[in-house]
Amino acid sequence: MPVMVSRLSLCALGITLSLSLVAGCDAPGLSRKAKAPTSPGQQGIGQATTTGAPLPDKDNMMTGPVVETVGLSVSNAIAKACGIAARADGKQVAPSFEYDSAALAEEDRVLLAQVARCLTEGALKGRKVTLVGRADQRGEPEYNMTLGGSRADTVKRYMVDLGVGRERMLGTSRGEMDATGKDEAGFAHDRRVDVELVN
Repeated sequence: MPVMVSRLSLCALGITLSLSLVAGCDAPGLSRKAKAPTSPGQQGIGQATTTGAPLPDKDNMMTGPVVETVGLSVSNAIAKACGIAARADGKQVAPSFEYDSAALAEEDRVLLAQVARCLTEGALKGRKVTLVGRADQRGEPEYNMTLGGSRADTVKRYMVDLGVGRERMLGTSRGEMDATGKDEAGFAHDRRVDVELVN
């Protein structure tokens, strides 16, 4: 009798583990195609449309980012070419992944959906982008370099799920190399991924 109970327990444990593994593979970028947010209530960064306008003249572009969300900073060149407007409320956003995290926030997903649409069917169709992962200066430099790479990879996987070819995105990490934060607000700004157009 004890042998039969232990076999049943092992069988139940095996089924539980199998279900856990299947449920864990449901995250975007791993097994299912992600769906871009479509609800108008999620447009926290302002109105945005994809245009067929030509790329703006390099000499007339600012070099800094023009659109920022919770964890992203999109270059001015991409924002202009894709018709992505800054936040409607005019407030500055300090892009920031949670401390020690590479998870995308909902606002990041909305912005990435706009960039992906522009890269697949808009003004930047066929162009390449660089995804630069960054971290604040707390922690070991090697760890921060890995964390920056994980953040860039998360963005890349989400963009692939939205239809952008993997070969059109170069993920890289600067880790803490360019970090300037001296307090929590500064640290938060250092935790981001910069999305930049490849010339």
